[in-house]
Amino acid sequence: MQENNRNKAFTDGSRLITEALVRAGADTYIGYPITPANLLYLYATKRFPTMLAAPDEITALQWMSGFAAAGHVPVTATSFPGYALMVESIGMAAMMELPMVVVLIQRLGPATGTATCGAQGDLNVVFGTMSGGYSIPTFSISNYLDCWNLAAKAVHTAVMLRTPVVLLTSKDMVMTLQSFDWSVLPSIQPMQVKRYEGNETYFPYKTDDSLIPDFLPVSQNKHQVRITASTHDTKGILQNILTEAIENTKRLEYKLRKHIDSYTEYEFDEQDGADTLIVSYDISSQASREAIKQLRESRIKVSLLIAKTLLPIPSIYIDIANRYPRVVVVEENLMGQLRYLLFGVAGRKGVSGVNGIAKMISPTEIVEEAMRHV
Repeated sequence: MQENNRNKAFTDGSRLITEALVRAGADTYIGYPITPANLLYLYATKRFPTMLAAPDEITALQWMSGFAAAGHVPVTATSFPGYALMVESIGMAAMMELPMVVVLIQRLGPATGTATCGAQGDLNVVFGTMSGGYSIPTFSISNYLDCWNLAAKAVHTAVMLRTPVVLLTSKDMVMTLQSFDWSVLPSIQPMQVKRYEGNETYFPYKTDDSLIPDFLPVSQNKHQVRITASTHDTKGILQNILTEAIENTKRLEYKLRKHIDSYTEYEFDEQDGADTLIVSYDISSQASREAIKQLRESRIKVSLLIAKTLLPIPSIYIDIANRYPRVVVVEENLMGQLRYLLFGVAGRKGVSGVNGIAKMISPTEIVEEAMRHV
């Protein structure tokens, strides 16, 4: 027993996320303290090579863009009120194709809501961040192992695709202390920003079949570098609605779609003969796992899909859901935001939700909904 306990720690999700971000290659943290993101801010002061305290969230994202343009991989953490202030700068960074990670820790809203109460209310906010409906790769943490793995995946994806990435989680995941066996954590390799190494004139937004342009920091002196958030051509020159510039803007979405298989993460616990599928993400995934266990102990066949890559919506989720006549989407918000993104306003026959606010969803609620039409 002593040997088994040697690898256990009493820790929270914030510590695991912070450590994984650094190991994956993030080297700069810029933040403004806001509940419930305060622990990441605290741990960043101890762990990141560079940590800056910004006077507000707008400044934090502007500074992050500057660091990213100079070749760094910056991170911040916030909750909805702070994210709302960051929206314009996130769009700017996406248009400039600058890698960065925003850890968005959900709390009860609307507006400032209740800072110390968890929720899952921000998925639609992230979905609608970009003007024109362009996507931001978004991951969602469902347990402590995800705190480690998905934090690293967020950094790697931001660097690989040259884009801002959102890591979506909740107050209960990042602030709750629990015993955790850290020996199960895999090693994380840092990812370096791919840099242009040619001698010819550098075009900052010229790409090959990958649709991802090579990067050069503004701090080097060999080539001229133009980085702009306005509609631009491959040279980085403002071109308004000319064909080359519009094709370059469309490429921002196409590159994410082209590589989506490389950053699609999900958990699918399939049971043969099941005609009911439980779908969940974030903190409600834990209650969903327990509900699956209880249902199967009662000889009710049921499958479970935990969505970990939320945006862009991977087509595999739709393919899986279409195999089941009954789908129950579990999420801690009033309107069913993931259910809406998966099935639209009209919904789909056989689809229902388990929803709530101001309290965590219980396994019992999920079991009752799953058995309603058995």
